[in-house]
Amino acid sequence: MAQPTYYAPTGGHPGQDQLLTDRAMFTDAYAVIPKGTMRDIVTSFLPFWEDTRLWVLSRPLSGFAETFSQYIMEVQPGGGSDRPETAPQAQCVLFVVEGEVTLTLNGQVHVLDTGGYAYIPPESDWTLHNRAEKTARFHWVRKAYEAVPGLPAPDPIITNERDVTPNEMPGTEGRWSTTRFADPQDLRHDMHVNIVNFEPGGVIPFAETHVMEHGLYVLEGKAVYRLNQDWVEVEAGDYMWLRAFCPQACYAGGPGRFRYLLYKDVNRHMPLTLPKR
Repeated sequence: MAQPTYYAPTGGHPGQDQLLTDRAMFTDAYAVIPKGTMRDIVTSFLPFWEDTRLWVLSRPLSGFAETFSQYIMEVQPGGGSDRPETAPQAQCVLFVVEGEVTLTLNGQVHVLDTGGYAYIPPESDWTLHNRAEKTARFHWVRKAYEAVPGLPAPDPIITNERDVTPNEMPGTEGRWSTTRFADPQDLRHDMHVNIVNFEPGGVIPFAETHVMEHGLYVLEGKAVYRLNQDWVEVEAGDYMWLRAFCPQACYAGGPGRFRYLLYKDVNRHMPLTLPKR
């Protein structure tokens, strides 16, 4: 695989002379948040974070995707937090798309540069700061951990995409592969955050229809993605949010690679009653 590249938003604001027409969509089955919507005016802030803003890409929403939230964090030099997570039951994945952050996890210091990946179990003691000279941007995917009697919580994972060999999908000659950061057979995990890779011409050759919810952030390239009954053009910086059982497929026409960061919920029984409102 060639050296990875990642798209990261920088904010700003369009001029008054620009058309407002865009590719943003929100349906009963899926949402598309194009990169052009990630402007200064839609950023958010969090308690106990200094010199930091974020774009909220997804959040649990009744009747839609309900298991996770996903942010793009933007931390200025000197910024960060000594108390980043206020929900002790939350587990998370951090994935750095630009710059460098210093993560202190249970007393151990880790410097995550571009492509850095961290899985942080629930009830962890961690802090995060930007001690570099440039702005850092990273994805923060959060999910309340579903504990199972007899299974301990997963161990932390600290790595970088460049150190993980992608798994090729059978019969694709490498045109479709997945970079897996957690062992799929490790049933302690109830979520996976992977990177899906397509070479030009690679396809998902059937409409996947399954129970897992998805968040897909396009890191690189462009493609046509099948979402429910629609074919939607997407490119680097776009985000797709799919509820359970939304049919999905993909055709990566090129000219370069098409890659996205993928969240999915895994390895747990389906609840047999609806949550009380």
